Amino acid sequence: MSNPAFKFDHVHIISENPRSSAEWYVEMFGATIAADTTARGAPQIFVELGGMTILLRGRRPGEDPAPSRPIQPYVDFSSHNAWGTDHFGFMYAGDLEALCTGLRAKGVRLPVEPKRGVTGSLLCYVAAPDGVSIELMQC
Repeated sequence: MSNPAFKFDHVHIISENPRSSAEWYVEMFGATIAADTTARGAPQIFVELGGMTILLRGRRPGEDPAPSRPIQPYVDFSSHNAWGTDHFGFMYAGDLEALCTGLRAKGVRLPVEPKRGVTGSLLCYVAAPDGVSIELMQC
């Protein structure tokens, strides 16, 4: 059994343009902007989606963030081919194919088109702003 003293709180993304990225999550997924603040000299926008907080933070004074690596397709999987976080995911309680069609119509790139995963569930990967990859899995 996992330790009940822990509860997941947020994903923290360093963003080139936090406002634009936050608006992307609102437009594409129906997320909500919960707070728009500044901390340590950088904008911080808290976006809520699916019971999770995505914290989008701009460049802090003195930082020089390296560009992220794009997700690459391989024979039977996809990867950023770098150590660290590869992606984060959401379960989607709806028609994933229809959602993907709507996202494509808005210009969103799906580096992994809908397919059946190892558990048999339909899944896809969405290219989000700031080099972030999001897995969507139909539940």
